[in-house]
Amino acid sequence: MTNHGRNASAEPRGAATLVERVNAALRTSATPSLTQLVLRCALAVPFWRSGINKWDGFLQLNEVAVLLFSSELKLHLPGGPYDFAAPGLVAFVSGSAEILLPILLVLGLATRLAAFGLLVMTLVIQLTVPDGWPLHITWAAMALGIMAWGPGRVALDHWIGTDKADGRPRGDRG
Repeated sequence: MTNHGRNASAEPRGAATLVERVNAALRTSATPSLTQLVLRCALAVPFWRSGINKWDGFLQLNEVAVLLFSSELKLHLPGGPYDFAAPGLVAFVSGSAEILLPILLVLGLATRLAAFGLLVMTLVIQLTVPDGWPLHITWAAMALGIMAWGPGRVALDHWIGTDKADGRPRGDRG
C-alpha cells in the first residue's frame, strides 16, 4: 500500500510538470510582439474593408455611403432613434478614419491613438447597430488590449522610439 500511495502523490506532480512544459512551449510560440501584431491586424481588417467600400476614388465618397448615413443608419439612444447630423460629413469622416486608422495600426504608428480612434468608432457603431454587440465587444476588447499593451516590438512606434513601453503587462517585466 505504501507503493500505491507514492504513485498517487507522484501523478499530480507529473501532470503539473507536463502542464508547465506545455505552457512554456505555448509562451515561446505566442510571443507578446507576435500577439500584438496579430491583434493590430485583426482589428484593422473589418474597418479597412468597410472603409474601402465607401469610396469611388481619391477623396470621392460613393453615393451609397452618403445614403447610408442620411437615411439608413440611426443612432439608437434613449428617446430615439435619431438621424446623424450632417450625414455627408459623418460619412466622409467615418470613411477616412476607416482607411487611415487601420493603416496606422498595421504599421504600428501612433498605435495607441489609432486603437483609441477605432474604439470610439466601435462605440458609435454599437449605438447604430445595437444587435451587433457580440462582434463590437470583440473589437472593443482588441482596441483596449492595444491601448493597454501598445504596439509591440514589430511596429514603427517601437523602432522610432515613440512608444517606450515594451508591451508586456507590468507583472511580466521583472
